[in-house]
Amino acid sequence: MTLSKDQILERIKARELCISPLLEESQIGDMAIDFRLGTDFLVTIHSSNPFIDASLNNDDRFPIKSSFQETRRKLGETFLFHPNQTVLASSLEYIKLPKNVYAELSMRSSYLRLGLSVSAIIQPGYCGCISMELTNMNKVPLNLTVGAAMIQGRFFTLTKDSNYFFKKRKYMCQVRPVISAVAGDGDFKYLREIWKKNNYITE
Repeated sequence: MTLSKDQILERIKARELCISPLLEESQIGDMAIDFRLGTDFLVTIHSSNPFIDASLNNDDRFPIKSSFQETRRKLGETFLFHPNQTVLASSLEYIKLPKNVYAELSMRSSYLRLGLSVSAIIQPGYCGCISMELTNMNKVPLNLTVGAAMIQGRFFTLTKDSNYFFKKRKYMCQVRPVISAVAGDGDFKYLREIWKKNNYITE
């Protein structure tokens, strides 16, 4: 079931759902909450690496973090977003979801019309700032305002509580953008062993 504005406000009042700071109550719409672009960014950069290595086959010679640069802006400042660029950002708001509520994120239509895209799910029980993996699909740069309400979250209830919060997660309770932790995926070690065997690599 989708939570309505009244149900969202009830859960906030009961402190079941936490959102801080909520700069304007108008951020809460009839079916969604608008979230603002935060102040911290991880930006893809051109480096000496030939590629971003999302594998375990190169012994960490090209670490993912070396292809990103941290930068920060103040509220009201602007951030220039280049064509085909992917930027990792976080919401200004810190949230805490109940164990029986999850959220689906989408870009507000005003920013969709500018060529920006984002799509994600916030798991039940999540706490932290919201990750924004933004991509500029336009052919021209976009100048964005830090603190602008750019994405919206629709909240849905589950029939029973999730145990998400009690599992080990890669991106739990983050307050700044975090680079991909794909190398921590459980299947990578298994696949690496197959790759080494197929290529006659021994250690």
